[in-house]
Amino acid sequence: MLDYFQLGGKIAVVTGGASGIGLATAKLLSELGTKTIILDIDQQKGKETEQALQEVGLDIEFVKCDVTNAQDCQSVAELIAGKYGKVDVLFNNAGIIRRKTVVDLDEADWDAVINVSLKGVYLLSKYLIPLMRNSGGGSIINTGSGWGIKGGDKAASYCAAKAGVVNLTKAMAIDHGPENIRVNCICPGDTDTPLLRSEAKQLNIEESSFLRSSAVDRPLARLGTPEDIAKGVLFLASDLSAWVTGTTLTVDGGGLA
Repeated sequence: MLDYFQLGGKIAVVTGGASGIGLATAKLLSELGTKTIILDIDQQKGKETEQALQEVGLDIEFVKCDVTNAQDCQSVAELIAGKYGKVDVLFNNAGIIRRKTVVDLDEADWDAVINVSLKGVYLLSKYLIPLMRNSGGGSIINTGSGWGIKGGDKAASYCAAKAGVVNLTKAMAIDHGPENIRVNCICPGDTDTPLLRSEAKQLNIEESSFLRSSAVDRPLARLGTPEDIAKGVLFLASDLSAWVTGTTLTVDGGGLA
């Protein structure tokens, strides 16, 4: 059974990899043998993450990338093609949130959320799928959200972006299945990350109270951890899910039950 989880010799790319779910996933994939390229717009945090993971023996490389910028994404693809010649796993995870209704939301905030969370999936996939296809296939995992399946309050742009990711995933799976590329979506519930904690500030709610309220109504009665989500990504990246594509894996402690 352990052979299903072994990822030695594979090249993985993780966006939003300097913190939260991206960091936990990059670490887990690397522990199981991948060469992992983490992409993030935060240069300082990205380099710190690279150094910290390299110090514990993991094969990690940081590349600064704005996933909303086509030139950045194309440059990443060219770099990976030149150095490694392939991509086996792509985790499109970068995202931001603005906790506002459509009435209160500025157009700039709408554009920022849609661009990072949805356009970023499109752009990086656009430039990395040809490389994945040419090397025989691979697995793409897109980060959606429970709020991409059902609505949420004061998060109009985020709900729209994540719903787009869910259905974009299905379209990509149909288009690229014949190329041996599996495309799936992981939908976390509230997970203890810097992004979730930023929501408390946006809503002007005391942080610990906000985190408690985010957990209390779930059947498992706790927040998710980044590691909880990373394990779901591992399933979708590994051969355990060899006949799984175009689907949505909800990892939310029962929040949507």
